Amino acid sequence: MQKLSILCLALLLLNSCKETEKGEYTAIAQLRKVYATGDPKTWPAPHLDSSITNFKEIGHLEEVPFPEDNPYSKEKADLGKKLFFDPRLSVSGQIACASCHNSELGWTDNITRSFGHDRQNGKRNAMTIINAAFAHELFWDGRASSLEEQARFPIADPVEMNEQLNLAVDKIAEVAGYKPLFKEAFGKDTISLEFIQKAIATFERTLISRTSKFDRFIDGRPDQFTDEEVLGLHLFRTKARCINCHNSGYFSDNQYHNDGQVLFGTKDEDFGRFAITGDLADIGKFRTPSLREVGRTGPWMHHGHFPSLRDVVEFYNLGNPQVVQKRYLGTPRDSLIPEVSPILQKLNLTREEMHALEAFLHTLTSGDLRTRAPKLPE
Repeated sequence: MQKLSILCLALLLLNSCKETEKGEYTAIAQLRKVYATGDPKTWPAPHLDSSITNFKEIGHLEEVPFPEDNPYSKEKADLGKKLFFDPRLSVSGQIACASCHNSELGWTDNITRSFGHDRQNGKRNAMTIINAAFAHELFWDGRASSLEEQARFPIADPVEMNEQLNLAVDKIAEVAGYKPLFKEAFGKDTISLEFIQKAIATFERTLISRTSKFDRFIDGRPDQFTDEEVLGLHLFRTKARCINCHNSGYFSDNQYHNDGQVLFGTKDEDFGRFAITGDLADIGKFRTPSLREVGRTGPWMHHGHFPSLRDVVEFYNLGNPQVVQKRYLGTPRDSLIPEVSPILQKLNLTREEMHALEAFLHTLTSGDLRTRAPKLPE
């Protein structure tokens, strides 16, 4: 009887405790109490790779940074919203920014790759624009250094809106109803590409996540998380190593990493950041996306091949095996095969741990951010 009691006690301890980075066991109840304080100084130390130099602990989003040459105004944001929904910026008059960034679909389109001009497929999955205000550079490859600069790319892209920038400006200038709106926003009724970019960027900076379950939890409300979500948070920062790239309140380091998704030698081959910099060290590197709202912005990865968050977790658990077509080994292209980031390693997560990690990721989703399409000027 005594042996049976000891065995039951041992099983109970194993089920209620998880190993920390120090090899000790910490009860879920303890982790709940510590993490709910919202004070990283009291949290278990994160498992950080030795190469990480710009680490910032996860937490709340900061105040939205507006550039000095494009400060916020309601008039400018309202104008930007109208332009964002206006298909007259495209050559066909049928495609707007909102076509690929639908507010009812997490401000993306929830398909593998977006349809553009003449129903052409883009090369990459459309990133959500929620919290884009906190991105240092835009697009998967970082080709735009600001939201203002980003706003012009889809208009001129032949696969997206396929319009010449000067003609797009002319079409907006021909709409009489826009002149007073530009006057209210910029103090003059001049309609220019610069003003269009600034207005759209201002609107996009207003698309910020609301308070999530995670935010409430670290605000001293320990009852917000289930035991599984507490474990998932702890794994995110420790054994699963997610925090190496997905850190800060934005849940992104705003850096570029090769996570084995070049798809070298396939029809979907994509060298990522290399196309912008020309630096061989950048082959296969993509910008770390934010994980806020990640539960509703699928499918995931730059190519959109992962239909569920569980697929993403399983992939990283395997250590990100890179797909390379063997026929290219030993050929001149061999020198272009990139090395997967050493930050990414086989994790050996159990099924229970993968479930917990996925459960935590869903706590980063906030309230409904849907918006009604505005009435466009005539």
